[in-house]
Amino acid sequence: MQQRNLWTVLSLSLLVMAAAVACGGGGDSGGGAAPAATAPAAPAPAAFDPATAGNLTGMVMLDGELPAAEELMMSSDPVCVMNASNTMSSTFVGSNGHLGNVFVYVKEGLEGRSFPAASGTVVLDQQGCRYTPHVLGMRVGQTLEITNSDPTLHNIHATPTANDEFNMGQPIQGMRFEQSFDTAEVMVPFKCDVHGWMNAYIGVLDHPYFATTAEDGMFDINTLPPGDYVIEAWHEQLGTQTQNVTVTTGQTAEVSFTFSAP
Repeated sequence: MQQRNLWTVLSLSLLVMAAAVACGGGGDSGGGAAPAATAPAAPAPAAFDPATAGNLTGMVMLDGELPAAEELMMSSDPVCVMNASNTMSSTFVGSNGHLGNVFVYVKEGLEGRSFPAASGTVVLDQQGCRYTPHVLGMRVGQTLEITNSDPTLHNIHATPTANDEFNMGQPIQGMRFEQSFDTAEVMVPFKCDVHGWMNAYIGVLDHPYFATTAEDGMFDINTLPPGDYVIEAWHEQLGTQTQNVTVTTGQTAEVSFTFSAP
């Protein structure tokens, strides 16, 4: 009798255990598939120590005769005729074989690095019925202030490809508005639909290493992290050129570009 009761207890115990396993109670995971492993977090961008920086200096030359600047025909707006102090095109400027209004920037070599967000405001002015400056650079997310310093109607029509196009009128002298760009883009063209001779170009970058040459063709790009870089020079009519350069700690590397005259 006792043996029969023992077998009865053992049988009931086995049935309870089997039911528990069937209902998913036999393991800590709940009986389902094991949860997928969490993907490891992406490594943080490499921080830059300015104490390790080097510098870059250079010039942009023109092989051949600098084309004569074209006179801008402003007669369609008498206000422009009265207020313009310079009626010559800014496409080709330079002296003694040097070329101005060339945008120079680090095209490759900064991948994986992070830099502090841009501060300050970049100003594009409409003065004397011209955009000033004609070629400039700014950072992604940085504020661009566009101002009308003329007593006549202007409109600012930006035609980027990677960023959003915008077209904003400024009919009153002293008007201004602010704009920014979300994506790096070299270059963003600007024009005025009221005055067809007005144009400008802005290089938008996700790092601070860029410059625009003055009439002497010179440029400086300072406080670069040590490394190997591809530097690009852009001109609105002559196209682009690239050079490879190595920047080392505490040293100033030199690079030059030579465009052929059209």
